Amino acid sequence: MILKTKTRILAGLLVLLAMSASLAQSPRVDFSLRSTDGQTVTTESLRGEIVVLAFGASWLPLSRTQLQGVRKLADDYSSRGVVVYWVSTESDDSKSKNFASDEQLRSFAQKYGLKVTVLRDPDGVISKKFGVDQLPSIVILDKEGNMSGGPIGGLDPSGNLAGQLAPRLDKLL
Repeated sequence: MILKTKTRILAGLLVLLAMSASLAQSPRVDFSLRSTDGQTVTTESLRGEIVVLAFGASWLPLSRTQLQGVRKLADDYSSRGVVVYWVSTESDDSKSKNFASDEQLRSFAQKYGLKVTVLRDPDGVISKKFGVDQLPSIVILDKEGNMSGGPIGGLDPSGNLAGQLAPRLDKLL
């Protein structure tokens, strides 16, 4: 009887351990995103890199604060092997009310001093696959292309994105 109880407890602990491990490392989401310069970035092309995808939109006032944080994050972590992208969820269909041209996005990024590659996720199709339900949001990918934890929505009010993401990034480095 005691042996059966200990076995059940051990089995339960193993299930809990497996569940917590799966929460920490989400499955891989395959994607292909085009940059405003016409290049294509895919899950496979990023293999071996730790990647930060900062989802936002130029019409969103918070994106301006996000861009400052993304710029500092890239400055702080690029030498440590982290690749940072700002991903616009605006439509690339000129008939859409949520439209932004590549030139508009490049100008927006330049105006706020963003030096990372700007990618397009028209109408947020890829961000939804990652479970992003608000803008701005951050997704971190490990070297195998798996999402590290869930999406991080909102921003540190002080704009200290690097400080906000440091625990997750440092764990992956």
